Amino acid sequence: MQMILVTGGAGFIGSNFVLDWIAGQGEAVVNVDKLTYAGNLNNLTSIRQNPLHHFVQADICDTEKMAALLAQYQPRAIVHFAAESHVDRSILGPGAFITTNINGTFSLLEASRAYWSALPSDEKAAFRFLQVSTDEVYGTLSADDPAFSETTPFAPNSPYAASKAAADHLVRAYHHTYGMPTLTTNCSNNYGPFHFPEKLIPLVITNALAGKPLPIYGDGQQVRDWLFVNDHGAAIREVLAAGTPGETYNIGGWNEKTNLDVVHTLCALLDELKPKADGSSYQTQITYVKDRPGHDRRYAIDARKIERELGWKPRETFETGMRKTVQWYLGHQEWIADVQSGDYLKWVEQNYAGRTAATEPQ
Repeated sequence: MQMILVTGGAGFIGSNFVLDWIAGQGEAVVNVDKLTYAGNLNNLTSIRQNPLHHFVQADICDTEKMAALLAQYQPRAIVHFAAESHVDRSILGPGAFITTNINGTFSLLEASRAYWSALPSDEKAAFRFLQVSTDEVYGTLSADDPAFSETTPFAPNSPYAASKAAADHLVRAYHHTYGMPTLTTNCSNNYGPFHFPEKLIPLVITNALAGKPLPIYGDGQQVRDWLFVNDHGAAIREVLAAGTPGETYNIGGWNEKTNLDVVHTLCALLDELKPKADGSSYQTQITYVKDRPGHDRRYAIDARKIERELGWKPRETFETGMRKTVQWYLGHQEWIADVQSGDYLKWVEQNYAGRTAATEPQ
């Protein structure tokens, strides 16, 4: 039976990918996740009894364990999502990002290279290692700069971005040095179901519903390109199926929005779908706080290559994707309560401690 191996498949993007893969591809998945704070088996409840889903709790830094899993399951491809992925956490504690994103990717590449090298020639040619990365490796843009393309030089500005850039370089090196058939995707900001509530969109939704402040860093004019998570998964499937080994593909939503625009959109949707008892808007909860160190001003993805070569483009607009996201969170209050553990609350307190709250931009 053919199957793929997915790392980080209990996290936000990984779990959405696994759910969509099993629903649409009908091919087995070996799902490897360490189950750190952001890994959540409740994301996978709907396929818990599905014979196509094989979950293994393991650390990608354990090369011997990864080698054993590859020998046991014989996957035709590896899709590597597993990563520490929050900029604010990387500022407070960069060590975990170096360990997982750099050392972990190296360990996984070493295990994969040994496995791939021993495959029969036809299976060796068909094998793929797909690195899922971020647009943050490219650094920041001014308002008039062209969007990031696949040839934009790397210029990471946070420990998180630097660790992902290093991982991308390793993947590239394994292709050019060893001939390993690797692929890399660099995506813009994802949003959608199962998003851990430390990130902007789920944080605003959960805080709004709880009557808490909606914290906006600095002046709120930082620009991001927003990509619905299921569109991202569809793009990865296309790259895995038809991408050229050694190539990079940028995946974007063609939705550049300021953080403040995003928050206003969320408040308007909540005003419509879950109006407050007193009739006021959730926008009254907006609070500006001190900006985070080294905050990149603008990201933008040029996704023309993947559309031109593989025929992919996002199906969701910003408006349709955001509505689906808000509706999902309103319908999954138990999931929110479950993930907001003591460790999460401690992190929120640590991250926002000392940031001056105000109603006007800081």
